[in-house]
Amino acid sequence: MKKKLMLVLMLLLLLIMAIGCSKDEPTPDERLSKFINLWMDQKFSEMYGYLSKEAKQSITKEDFVSRYEKLYSDLEINNIKATYTKPSDTDKKDFDKADKASIPLSASMNSAAGEIKFDKDAVLVKEEKDKKENWYINWDTTYIFSDLEKEDKVSIKTIEAERGSIVDKNETPLAMNGIIYEIGLVPEQLGDNKNSAIEQVAKLLDIKKETVEKALQADWVQPSYFVPIKKVATDDQKLLDKLFAIPGVQKQDTKGRIYPFGEASAHLIGYIGNITAEELEEQKGKGYSSTDVIGKRGLEQVYEEQLKGTNGVEITIVKADSSNVVLAEKPVENGKDLKLTIDADLQKEIYEEMDGEAGAATAINPSTGETMALVSSPAYDPNKMVVGLTATEREKYNDNKLEPFTNRFKLTYAPGSVLKPIVAAGALEEKVITPEKTRSITTKSWQKDKSWGSYYVTRVHSSAQPVNLANALLYSDNIYFAQTALDLGKDKYINEMKKFGFEEELSYPYPIEKSTIGKLDTDIQLADSGYGQGQVEMSVVQLAAAYSPFVNEGNLIKPTLLSTEEKGQVWKEKIISSSTAEIISDDLQQVIDSPNGTAHAGKVAGKTLAGKTGTAELKAKQGEKGTENGWYVAYDKKDKNFLIAMMIEGVQNKGGSSHIVKKVKKIIE
Repeated sequence: MKKKLMLVLMLLLLLIMAIGCSKDEPTPDERLSKFINLWMDQKFSEMYGYLSKEAKQSITKEDFVSRYEKLYSDLEINNIKATYTKPSDTDKKDFDKADKASIPLSASMNSAAGEIKFDKDAVLVKEEKDKKENWYINWDTTYIFSDLEKEDKVSIKTIEAERGSIVDKNETPLAMNGIIYEIGLVPEQLGDNKNSAIEQVAKLLDIKKETVEKALQADWVQPSYFVPIKKVATDDQKLLDKLFAIPGVQKQDTKGRIYPFGEASAHLIGYIGNITAEELEEQKGKGYSSTDVIGKRGLEQVYEEQLKGTNGVEITIVKADSSNVVLAEKPVENGKDLKLTIDADLQKEIYEEMDGEAGAATAINPSTGETMALVSSPAYDPNKMVVGLTATEREKYNDNKLEPFTNRFKLTYAPGSVLKPIVAAGALEEKVITPEKTRSITTKSWQKDKSWGSYYVTRVHSSAQPVNLANALLYSDNIYFAQTALDLGKDKYINEMKKFGFEEELSYPYPIEKSTIGKLDTDIQLADSGYGQGQVEMSVVQLAAAYSPFVNEGNLIKPTLLSTEEKGQVWKEKIISSSTAEIISDDLQQVIDSPNGTAHAGKVAGKTLAGKTGTAELKAKQGEKGTENGWYVAYDKKDKNFLIAMMIEGVQNKGGSSHIVKKVKKIIE
């Protein structure tokens, strides 16, 4: 009895051990599941451990890992999903007896060209390793892509998107795709004077002779080959004529970005250039490659996404017999054009009239808000930026004290007396002044009381006595407006300035600095702010918009730059009454029409113009001799379709604001 019991117990123990052992042995689907999980996480090194002996004989671990990593990186593979058909209970029982198993597998993944999908049968074999049996993948290249066989290659082709153009309101190109020249040498055509030719080319292209020699000595160069040296703009005819006179010099046409208006629109339009490693990292996942170009400044940079478009991509398997199998294909989407409200001819006219002096200008239609010109001077040549500056050109720009790479129309400056009409409008609305109310101002300098110490507000002209609003604007009386600001008080002054857009981000397609009031902690600061000094700062764009209520019955019009924007948008409604607008506009007409007006030199026959001059002093303290920025704003009072605001730096020895008045007059004429 005891022997029978012992026998039963031993059989039970063996059965339990057998069951336990069978549970320890993974099934082929379990092994495939783990392989798939590693695959989806792109853990290629660990995947290799699941390969069968036969598979490992066909590829080393190093080659296995590097092939996956390179392909997946080049093709931008991500979001891998793989599933398999779970075996039935019958299949599972068969696995116990079998040495090989076949399990249907489906895989999908995203790539640079879109989704790649394929199905295949995963084959696993039972092998012994370290005296233990397990299932291993009979891997081959079809696990990468089902059509990829051992001798095949994967090819990725990029179809470059055409960059959108930037055009003015008349469809005149401001930035366009065109042809630039690649200047190069053909070694066998250099003749006996090879050294002389190289020296001449280097001198004309403003590059080192060694650079040319190094290009000619490259491993790939053959006597009959064209060896590219440097890109140049097609409009530099003098340079081209000299280059083509040298034996062996040739050109090849290459695609490039062209800026027909050059410096005149440089700061507005900007330019494109080769993408840097830093930019490539910033734009990761947006379809850029190391060979792409990207907007560097201006609207080229601001509207990069719209202008760039999306490159087309085609991923194919090139078979051993040279036939192709398309894995994935993404069609090219060309960039979209950007149409502006700018008048290119006016843009050029204003830039040329500024004659390289440091400053900024804008012209708008004050009724519709459309920006007709937006200029910063001096500027750089964007066509030279595209082909690459020479050492001499770079040095010339860097040595220019007027800083041609500084965009002045986006910056804010002390406005000086051009702020006075805005202060006057606010004071009329607050009933602090009336057109008839006069101030008795008998001296050229004034202070509120002795608490101001040695500080005085000064004026240039001694206007007629007593001083009313019309005379204060006509003669640009600083003392009148200092007193007006003090009568307004800090809170009312700030409130009225904010109505004109101060301390508010300007909703504008091109990023413009916010116009600010600054601190008004003392009466002196408040008084100075009344005539555009103190800490008040504004941009030319903001200034132009701030004058629009004077021609729009008190409505502040939103400035626009894109042709797609709605015309005549009211930024702030009825910030002043129509009667206040009329009073200010009539007074500003006299500033130009009256022989005593500060802008009388700007009178244009046949035009009903209104305007205001301004000179902002820049100095550390009162009594010092500093520099002056000159301002002038003028608009067509009758037709209400043109307003120009211009600022030029350093006019202290050029006649002050009258220097700008003469320039604006020529533009209007």
